[in-house]
Amino acid sequence: MGLLSKIFSNTRKPEGFFGRMMVNGMNGGGHARLAEWGLSHLTLTADANVLDVGCGGGANVARLLKRCPKGTVTGIDYSPVSVKKSTEVNASAIAAGRCRVLEGSAAALPFEDGAFDLVTAFETVYFWPDIEECFRGVRRTLKEGGRFAIVNEDDGLTGKNEKWEKMIDGMHTYTPDELRTHLANAGFRDIAVHGDGQHHWLAVMATK
Repeated sequence: MGLLSKIFSNTRKPEGFFGRMMVNGMNGGGHARLAEWGLSHLTLTADANVLDVGCGGGANVARLLKRCPKGTVTGIDYSPVSVKKSTEVNASAIAAGRCRVLEGSAAALPFEDGAFDLVTAFETVYFWPDIEECFRGVRRTLKEGGRFAIVNEDDGLTGKNEKWEKMIDGMHTYTPDELRTHLANAGFRDIAVHGDGQHHWLAVMATK
């Protein structure tokens, strides 16, 4: 693996020095603008119980906490580096009992059925194994009528994603139609797709 591949593979699972650099980068810049754009398509109740899968550096957990000031937010990530950073970023909310950050995988979510009002996935489904099975797991953890929000920085329609998929093992950038199909096959309904034509950002919302 070349140096660039080694560095950018940390977008999939941050590890070591480069992983720590990656999670710090995830919390700012274009990632922040994308996250705010994605969240603009969501309506959250003040007391919502939210799960952020692939929570990375924890900035989106913090954003979600602000949007549901009487609710709770759980972050989960399979990278210990990400869990550590997200825990640090949200330390005050964790101390107040409004937040928890766990190490775990999207492929085996360790939560009870119907636990959450909303599940979010920011820039992470590219790396989920057996995507429909993961989506079924997300659906299981949602309450009836709960929502699943996917926010991606690339809609897979420009061809630019190909270089990243070659560089980062296990990465796949989904098109809107692919996500619609996989979500429907996993049992979701009322699937809504929002796009940003300038940046080719993608936000997909689906209901249990």
